[in-house]
Amino acid sequence: MSNRRFTAIREALSHFPLESNAIQPKVSEYYSINVFNDRAMREYLPDDVYKNISENIEKSERIDKRIADQVASAMRAWAVSKGATHYTHWFLPLNGATAEKHDAFYSPSSDNRNIEQFDGSKLVQQEPDASSFPSGGLRNTFEARGYSAWDPSSPAFILENTLCIPTIFVSYTGEALDYKTPLLKTLNVIDQIATEVCQLFDRSITRVFPTLGWEQEYFLVDEALYHARPDLVMTGRTLLGHAPAKGQQLEDHYFGAIAPRVKAFMAEFEVEAWKLGIPVKTRHNEVAPNQFELAPVYEEANIAIDHNQLVMVVMDKIARKHKFRILFHEKPF
Repeated sequence: MSNRRFTAIREALSHFPLESNAIQPKVSEYYSINVFNDRAMREYLPDDVYKNISENIEKSERIDKRIADQVASAMRAWAVSKGATHYTHWFLPLNGATAEKHDAFYSPSSDNRNIEQFDGSKLVQQEPDASSFPSGGLRNTFEARGYSAWDPSSPAFILENTLCIPTIFVSYTGEALDYKTPLLKTLNVIDQIATEVCQLFDRSITRVFPTLGWEQEYFLVDEALYHARPDLVMTGRTLLGHAPAKGQQLEDHYFGAIAPRVKAFMAEFEVEAWKLGIPVKTRHNEVAPNQFELAPVYEEANIAIDHNQLVMVVMDKIARKHKFRILFHEKPF
């Protein structure tokens, strides 16, 4: 074993749980406080606008520009009150991650005053560069423009100091460059066909929507040991070395007692997830060494998938704070 390995092991053993002595309030007191959900819309929108946008979302109807302007103004006021300084159209490109381009709310005015502005045109549609999605150089320069369009069925949220607006993302010529566009088309077809079938038995049924209960498995690796393996750093999995004597065949790790350092990470992550309206419910050790799992409550499929992608972003940030690196590959070793 090289000296680098010994040094990495010593450093890993020197890392201790990040304990928090602060008394946490009840989850119900802060759940989804960073989400522009139905409760926030009731507070920031006039009654007629709230009813109109709720019907538009329920029936998947086109949103009038006047309504979009008022929703954008309310969304900006809510976000600024939470400390947000930027906004982004948040979408799910074909690389399995999330993508975002941040723009500041402030705009200089003619009398040299900086004021926060965010209207319906900025909420509903943006034109980010699409030339590098899913990878660079796939389209001609004159076709590089892409369009991101607001998905009102998935609520906006604040991540750090940025208002994130879930959107679809398509190319200049109309091809889907994300996973949400085909998902929404599929959900719409399921709704239409399933509603027709259900109405054979009950004419009062007007809508059918699928729900999804995902689970997220992950591995935690101490950052010192992680940086000792260039293959882990570059690819998120090991490419060299000998397979362990036992991996998924262990019997003492599954549902075992959670290590204090891992539990501290889980506890902090769950608080952040609940603030974002992600209904995380279950946590436990998985079969392989340092493999763990979380599972939320079932949600509407579109929102559930957004939450799954958001979970991985938040988990990665919290893991780094606890001197871990998180691996989402199902068999990284």
